[in-house]
Amino acid sequence: MEPVTLIATAKFGLEAVVKREVLALGFDEVRVSEGRVVFAATLDGIPRANLWLRCADRVLLWVGEFTAVTFDELYEQTRALPWERWIAPDGRFPVNARAVHSALQSERSCQAIVKKAVAERLAAAHGVAVLPETGADYGIQVTIRQNRALLTLDTSGDGLHKRGYRAEAGAAPLTETLAAALVLLSFWDRDRLLIDPMCGSGTILIEAAMIGRRLAPGLRRAFAAERWPALEEGLWQAARQAAAAVDRPGELALFGYDRDAKAIRIAKQNAALAGVGDDITFEQKALADLWIDQEHGILISNPPYGRRMAEFREINTLYITLNKMMRKKQGWSVYILTADERFPDYFKRGRPDRVRKLFNGNIRVDYFQYHGEKQKA
Repeated sequence: MEPVTLIATAKFGLEAVVKREVLALGFDEVRVSEGRVVFAATLDGIPRANLWLRCADRVLLWVGEFTAVTFDELYEQTRALPWERWIAPDGRFPVNARAVHSALQSERSCQAIVKKAVAERLAAAHGVAVLPETGADYGIQVTIRQNRALLTLDTSGDGLHKRGYRAEAGAAPLTETLAAALVLLSFWDRDRLLIDPMCGSGTILIEAAMIGRRLAPGLRRAFAAERWPALEEGLWQAARQAAAAVDRPGELALFGYDRDAKAIRIAKQNAALAGVGDDITFEQKALADLWIDQEHGILISNPPYGRRMAEFREINTLYITLNKMMRKKQGWSVYILTADERFPDYFKRGRPDRVRKLFNGNIRVDYFQYHGEKQKA
């Protein structure tokens, strides 16, 4: 089967998590740079990576890379690439360009030049005068960094965070890809108790359930490359059948609480759509009313972020309540994602064992990690 190079894009701080996922899927020749995990694959790797990667943003197909310091160089070298290998005569090929620390700074001009070069190459290669762009989507991504241009095709279409289960998101939603990363960065495994005491629409617990159940996160959605004639017939069907046939192990101990009845309703609805409705117990309950009597467990949560003074006071009260609830629970590992850098001042069990700088959408956040005592065998 034809070898290709794929790129899993990732939010800042999640590259190592995505690399582990790529390696676990059996891909090799893996290279990591800022925001990217590059790996060798064959054509069947395109559906497999899209279906199974939990923390990546997109899966891109490498088309070419070269140095370009003038618009003429960008045009000529783009036109020299074999676009017709992938893009059908009726394919729609929008171009998105990003330039960083490069001689070519106008992203709009770069987009127009790449569009023209690809169009002329396709028209000549396919022997047509007109490219109707009425068919499948082939999103072209152009990244020019320090005068080095990378040109790729987006095989995913919609971002991989769109799993297909989120009917409603609630306020300030946590992306599915980041939620999955929070779980994978914790000490949780499918045999351990996990709670989210401020679960909102339930995304962290739903992603944990999908991990515990070995459910492919992309199984309930479509991808751009499913409509590409260039991919061998049956590749997507075979990948989907293989994902659906994975063994689903037994019971999980996942519990979500929130004071908002609407949030709990949305969480239950989303969990059902994700196929894990029976694996998570959701209950309307305020943090102050929550009592934990187990000696060991995992707590992962994403408290609300405050913007106004009244909200800050309310959030500080939540932090103080969480501190009272968990300060003597040395057997619990606690993981909190928040944009409030002052959280450790309120959670006084000790200084965090680790702090990861991450992004939830465009909001910079910290993932505070407090490791609990190991459970005796």
